[in-house]
Amino acid sequence: MVPKYVFFTNGVGIHREKLASFEAALRDAGIEKFNLVRVSSIFPPGCKIITRKKGLERLLPGQIVFCVMADAATNEPGRLTAASIGLAIPGEGTRYGYLSEHHSFGETGKKAGDYAEDLAAQMLATTLGLEFDPESAWDQRKEIYRMSGQIVESRNVTQSAQCNKNGLWTTCVACAVFVGHTPVDIP
Repeated sequence: MVPKYVFFTNGVGIHREKLASFEAALRDAGIEKFNLVRVSSIFPPGCKIITRKKGLERLLPGQIVFCVMADAATNEPGRLTAASIGLAIPGEGTRYGYLSEHHSFGETGKKAGDYAEDLAAQMLATTLGLEFDPESAWDQRKEIYRMSGQIVESRNVTQSAQCNKNGLWTTCVACAVFVGHTPVDIP
């Protein structure tokens, strides 16, 4: 099975129970009604990015749905937490790309998102044989990747939140949700 489409979503949930805060985050992300199966981080060749709305229209409650998910939870009052998914797509449409998951504490959404996006781009760059200095700033590497023409797009979806002041569980989720799987005939 190879997904035809992917959509990105994120959410945050707060509750006195950790599991219930996770469920609330999935509800906020609009994906609570599916049986989510976490998969590793390969972005299929030819997979098209669609909106959350269009993706949800293609899914049925109870359906088994594959996704790349990042989640982070805390009940430490005032603690900042973030969950992010990064994406890097190669220029050649027949090649696969990468998705990355990042979960953190003490990072803003911007910092966590940049980190996840950079991580996905680094993974793709190494498979493409692109030379880069891993110590250089993300903005510099991003420009090198784009100018090479081998990495045509990178992005992230991130959710960050500060834990409830009363110590209620606060959970952040970010997801790349795969839709429209087609069977592949093996020769």
